[in-house]
Formats: sequence, C-alpha cells, structure tokens
Amino acid sequence: MEDNRMIEQGQPAGQGQEAGLKKTMYVLAAVAAVLLVALAAVWIERSSLVKELKVEKEDLTREMIALQNDYASLSSDYESINMQLDSSREEVSQLIERIKKTEATNRTKIRQYEKELGTLRSIMRNYIVQIDSLNTLNQKLTADAAAARKEAAESRRQNEELNKAVETLSGQVAAGAVIKGRGIRLDAYNASNRVTDRSSRVVRLMATLSLVENELAEKGPVRVYIQVKDPDGALLTNSSSKEFLLDGQPMMASASREVDYQGSEVELSIYLNDIPDYVKGIYTVEAFTEKGSLGTAELMLR
Repeated sequence: MEDNRMIEQGQPAGQGQEAGLKKTMYVLAAVAAVLLVALAAVWIERSSLVKELKVEKEDLTREMIALQNDYASLSSDYESINMQLDSSREEVSQLIERIKKTEATNRTKIRQYEKELGTLRSIMRNYIVQIDSLNTLNQKLTADAAAARKEAAESRRQNEELNKAVETLSGQVAAGAVIKGRGIRLDAYNASNRVTDRSSRVVRLMATLSLVENELAEKGPVRVYIQVKDPDGALLTNSSSKEFLLDGQPMMASASREVDYQGSEVELSIYLNDIPDYVKGIYTVEAFTEKGSLGTAELMLR
C-alpha cells in the first residue's frame, strides 16, 4: 500500500521533468534552425561576392587583352616611338600575367591593376596623338617640297617665291637641328651612396637627363653644363666649376660633362661634389649646351 502511494505521488514529478526536457529540446532545435539559416545566408552572400569578384577579374583580363591588341596594331615610322611602344607592350604583357596569377578575392591588387590599366590606356592615347601629329607634319613637308619642285620649272616670279619658301624650310630645318633634352632630374646622395632628402646627410648631387634623338643635329662631342642653385637662388660652385658661352654670352656652370652624340638618344649623369653644406629648401637645376637650355628640375631637401 505504501509503495503504491509513493509511485502515485512520484508520477506527477516525472511527467513534469519530461515536459521540461521536451521544451528544452524544442528551444535548442529552434536555435539550431536559426543558426542554420544564418549560416546559409552568410554562405550564399559570400558565394555571391566571390562570384562577382571573379566576374570583375575576368572583365579586367578581357580589357587588358583588348588593350594588348590595340598596342599590337599601333606602329609608326619613328624609331624612338617604336622603342617606347615596345616597352609599353611589355608592360601590358607582364600586367596580364600578374592578373592571371592573382586571386579574384585580392581586391587590393585588382584595384591596383585597374589603375595601371587606366595609365596604360592614357599612354596609348598619347602615342596616337604623337604619331598623328608627326604624320601630319610629314605630309605637309612632303606637299611643300613637291610644290617647290614644281614651281622651280616656272617663271622668274615663281622662282623668287620658291626661294622664299626654301628659306622658310631652311629655317625650320635649322631649328630642328638643335639638340634637346628630356627627363631631367636632380637627386641627393649621402656618404653611403644612397639617395636621401635630408640636407644634413647630403655629400653630393647628381643631375640626370637624356639628349633626345635627332638625326638633323650635328654629330660629335657635346658638352652639357648644369647650374645648381640653392633655396636662396645662389649658384653652387666648386674648384672644378667652369665658365661657358650660351649663345655667345658667358655663364658660370656648377659642373659639366662631355658626351659623344651621334644623333641617337644619350643618357648621362653629372655629379656636383665638394659643396661644404646644404640647407633645407628647394634646389633647382638647369642643364644647357652652348646652343640653349635642355630643361630644369627641382629637389626638396628637409
């Protein structure tokens, strides 16, 4: 009798525990379902993003290949431009290879490649403008020469007009025979022969530039002079500095160097040593031949 009463008294407690377990299981199942849905949403979003990035990389690759084809179809009759074109074509090829080896999810690299693509497109547009301009000039000069030859067979009055045209063309040729420079820059070096922008560490300056290709220019030795001025505009000189004539007028050079110019482009560097000290500020350099200026550049020391 007592055992039956104990069982009857314990029966409601067991049922309560079972109900509590069921509620807990329902709650856990609901939480698991929510987590599963959240994980599925994250996975779907990530898969969509990865897909978009892959499409973006494929589009970038196609644009680069199209640009490569554009460069391949571009040509000129001028050796200097063709050399620049070859260099740009190599840059495009290398960029395509880098894009292919880069994961689509590397957004930093992809953005960098997009900027490089824009730069290479801009460079190609400049090439097209240069080639069109030179072709137009050649066509004009060819037409002028043909007209001059035709007029040479006409009357004295026409012959006098031809002489005037020849004088004009001669002036253009003389102007075109002047050696020009490009890419001039000024760098400062420390005692370890490394580039520096600290005025207290500078032991020498180096100016670099190129003499542009010009088949019309006189061949042979050419001396290039540089004038380097400090932030106050004072000319920097040392015991090796010398005077030179610019269009017949005497000028003092900070340093100079002679090169053998045979009509092809020549790169050269000119050092300026033995300057006691350098101060903070902007230094300027201008390069010359005895026929004129080759260009200017600036250097900031701090």
